[in-house]
Amino acid sequence: MPGRKKPHHHHRNGGHRTSANNNNNNNSRQKDQQRQPKEESPSPEQALPYRIEKSEIYGRYLVASRQLEPGELLITEEPLAIGPCVSGDPVCLGCYQPVSLASDQYRCPACAWPMCGPSCSGLGHRHGHTAAECQLYGERKAAAGELLTDRAGPAEVRDLYELVMIVRILLLRQHEPEQFQLIARMESHTEERRKNAVLWQHYEEKVVKRLHRDWQLEDLPEEQVHEVCGILDVNCFEIGQNGSKARTLYPSAFLLAHDCRPNTAHTDDPGSYAILLRTSRRVREREALTLSYAYTLQGTLKRRSFMHEGKLFWCRCERCADPRELGSDCSALVCSACREGTVRALEPLEQTGDWGCDHCPHRLGSEDLERLLDRINNDLESIDVHDIPGLERFLLRYRNVLRPNHYLLLSAKYSLCQIYGRIEGYLLPEMSPEDIARKETYCREFLEIVDILDPGLTRLRGLIMYELHAPVMVLAQMGMQRGQISRQDFQRRLKEVVKLLQTSRDILCLEPEGSTEHAMGMAAADALIKMGC
Repeated sequence: MPGRKKPHHHHRNGGHRTSANNNNNNNSRQKDQQRQPKEESPSPEQALPYRIEKSEIYGRYLVASRQLEPGELLITEEPLAIGPCVSGDPVCLGCYQPVSLASDQYRCPACAWPMCGPSCSGLGHRHGHTAAECQLYGERKAAAGELLTDRAGPAEVRDLYELVMIVRILLLRQHEPEQFQLIARMESHTEERRKNAVLWQHYEEKVVKRLHRDWQLEDLPEEQVHEVCGILDVNCFEIGQNGSKARTLYPSAFLLAHDCRPNTAHTDDPGSYAILLRTSRRVREREALTLSYAYTLQGTLKRRSFMHEGKLFWCRCERCADPRELGSDCSALVCSACREGTVRALEPLEQTGDWGCDHCPHRLGSEDLERLLDRINNDLESIDVHDIPGLERFLLRYRNVLRPNHYLLLSAKYSLCQIYGRIEGYLLPEMSPEDIARKETYCREFLEIVDILDPGLTRLRGLIMYELHAPVMVLAQMGMQRGQISRQDFQRRLKEVVKLLQTSRDILCLEPEGSTEHAMGMAAADALIKMGC
């Protein structure tokens, strides 16, 4: 999530994201290699594994103060502010678990906002539904909580939940001014946002005027409200464990630079919402510490567009500049003209540039490509996540449109990796050898790409390795029992299972206790014990 950048390096935003960044973004690696930044006074930071440096172009960002090994804990800190995401999904204001808007949903007696229940752990907590917030909403029930019914449209629900974190930050001015000042120092890119008429109008109508007119908070300075909106767009992280979903601002994690192949990974504590940020692989001394502000396994066209809308910059990292995305080819399409060639971006850093076939003269405009990707994505989104036949049909439907590593096919394959062996009708003991082999194939294909784009001690890699161990083990046992493989081959596969479980354990046990991933890591550890390892 983020560092800072000078305004002339941003573009407009229309954003949502949840990472956090303002400074550096474009190319964290390039910063490290091409610039000699000014060092700030090192005194209190000398014991830390990182230090803050400055660049004329990128502002403040973090670099390793020594060589860092994989898994080193860099930052752990509780949020300065937390609130619901802007997705429009109703959540409890205390614990951020999903709630409904039905008439029988429990609501806060004082302000009428939907809550998970009367004993919610976040009631009255500084990271949840505080008394000050409740009083403010309670005095405005008709314009706030009482509008959240099952008759409210998705846009109305989204707009109301978007206000929550903005209001919480503004309440800090009065109740926790020191916290507010830490937030106010973050970059907002207000002037650049002002140039984006659509974005500015959204916040003017949906936030500023609503707070002033409907909620009668006329004393809130308009410029300050816009500043807070900008700070959230540029610096916030999206977090969530065990079904909860929230966005947060942290005191220093926002300083990390962006890279589409980052060298750190983060998670959050389900109890305190603290961020836990670690190195995912070895980091050289003076190398910039990076996170990805976008989903790592998304293709370049969509990934860059997302960051431009949400973070005000066009990423120019090594991956974005490579038509083959570091060898992953996760944006490649089958040529619709010759059916033999592969279509890739001709100039990946030119967002509106053409895409071309490597076998024939066929060209595809970026707008046409975006429409195609949106249509295929909508098709994928319409399939229930537990619908194995539906996901398999999706893969068949687009195998002559998208290359095997395309991110939309990878998304379907990842879903299949997770649900094969876990849902009724497809539990491992009742699966056919063909289905088990299919799960193994999907896991290996997915892992191959993760090893390129999100390598090292990363959650996604740990999860997929855990999923892979089961089909490898079951097929090895089947093969041995049926005399289809030799004992030597069986032992080789057994060694692979042990290695998969060990790596999965080492990665997932870094996740906080109480999280699903940590439980999976413990399951891997238990499996190893049962295997005598």
